[in-house]
Amino acid sequence: MYIAGDGLARGYLKRPDLTAEKFIPNPFSSPSTPSSPSASSAPSAPSALYKTGDKARYLPDGNIEFLGRIDYQVKIRGFRIELGEIEAVLSQHPEVKTAVVIAKEYQSQNNNSRLIAYITPIQAETATDELKTSLRSFLETKLPSYMVPSAFVILESIPLTPNGKIDRRSLLAVDEIGVKLLHQVPPRNSTEEAIATIWKEVLKLEQVGIYDNFFDLGGNSLLATRINSRLRQTFELDLPLRSIFEKPTIMAMSEYIQAIQITIEQQNPNIPTTGRKEIEL
Repeated sequence: MYIAGDGLARGYLKRPDLTAEKFIPNPFSSPSTPSSPSASSAPSAPSALYKTGDKARYLPDGNIEFLGRIDYQVKIRGFRIELGEIEAVLSQHPEVKTAVVIAKEYQSQNNNSRLIAYITPIQAETATDELKTSLRSFLETKLPSYMVPSAFVILESIPLTPNGKIDRRSLLAVDEIGVKLLHQVPPRNSTEEAIATIWKEVLKLEQVGIYDNFFDLGGNSLLATRINSRLRQTFELDLPLRSIFEKPTIMAMSEYIQAIQITIEQQNPNIPTTGRKEIEL
């Protein structure tokens, strides 16, 4: 969507670079075209079009339908994603007041971009972990896996610029994932160590903690399948894929695996658990 006319500004104050990018020559006018009937005796200067960044279309009845923002399109793992589409779905959740989604790079993850959703709940006292789980499950039923954010950050309010727009630069500074990476608890036993090794290799991380959430660290359905395959091979257990979604931390997954191993040993006391002996320190 482009706008033009007498009410259009000349440009951005002291921002010639941004002015050149957003204010473009109007192909529908020329220096010789009069700007108004009163100025017909003198040639007018070329008018400009302003690139709003909005994506819209004309409807058959002549109305204009707003479709979203073209400058909020990002590329994640080879997929082009409209951030506004994710925000629109999140806003449909009954506990969400405001939703903003951004793409953020993490150097600790080989400069991979991750989708981060910032949420303000309708009820301030809403349990954070329960809401995050609910949001993830809600999106998984409505969007493809590559459009589900890697992390959900719950805020009391969304930062705004002086003119009332969402301050996305301030949101980039809210680095909940980075904080988690700085406060990690290392594996405490051989089972947790084996799981952590798999996580680090698949997620391409240098360190992970036993309380870190697989999805908050950039995990998704595709990577969950790879993790599950590695876990089944390492522990020689028939682990269902849903176990990663139900046990998204190393500690929870370790307890789950150990419980299965104990059950197998009790049911088959004469059959050695080869997979377990291989990972003992």
